[in-house]
Amino acid sequence: MKSPVQCENMVEIRTEIDALDREIIRLIGQRFGYVKAASKFKTSETSVKAPERFKAMIVQRRTWAEEEGIHPDAIEKMYTDLVNYFIEEEMNHWKNQQPT
Repeated sequence: MKSPVQCENMVEIRTEIDALDREIIRLIGQRFGYVKAASKFKTSETSVKAPERFKAMIVQRRTWAEEEGIHPDAIEKMYTDLVNYFIEEEMNHWKNQQPT
């Protein structure tokens, strides 16, 4: 992988960005596996939604964004959308595990 300053043209830059995006998506998929696995330890719909954990997670991601020189509002929006989707999927997974 080339660093941004090593890239000599737009083709190289786009190639590196595509490689990074592929890795990011792979990691998001891995994160989703942990989300689904967590559902077996949840005891209620409230524990699946975990609003206090959600708030704390957003605060931490904002801090990490600032440390990386990324605007924290952009990261908050991205994680809010992503995690809300994961919560919805986890809720479905959790409900399917409950005795009927």
